[in-house]
Amino acid sequence: MHDIVTEADITQLVGQFYDRVRRDDVLGPIFNEVAQVDWVRHIPHIATFWSTVLLGTEQYKANPIPAHLELGRKTAIRPAHFDQWLRLFTQTVDDLFSGERAELAKVRAQSIAVVLQTKLYAEGLLMQN
Repeated sequence: MHDIVTEADITQLVGQFYDRVRRDDVLGPIFNEVAQVDWVRHIPHIATFWSTVLLGTEQYKANPIPAHLELGRKTAIRPAHFDQWLRLFTQTVDDLFSGERAELAKVRAQSIAVVLQTKLYAEGLLMQN
């Protein structure tokens, strides 16, 4: 296995990760039914996010917070959802890559989960059970 070094690596990571999310019993209904994610549009958008985070490409200019707050207004979001998201993300990284950026991806995913939960909690949108 090699480290995450190219845009193609990012595309592979994001594509395989969200394939898992779509099929997941916990997260799938939230993404597919509640958020009604347009996967054809979403995957490249999220790939630019991770390209910015991991490769420093500065392609991603959006703010992901409002979309997550809106989702929290539509359905109950719990810490367990973030735990599952992190499990799937970590599994995907570990299945595909090994190296410094792969480890950074997992650390950044953990940080992102904390930030999103903090924002949802501040808005009264993070359910505790």
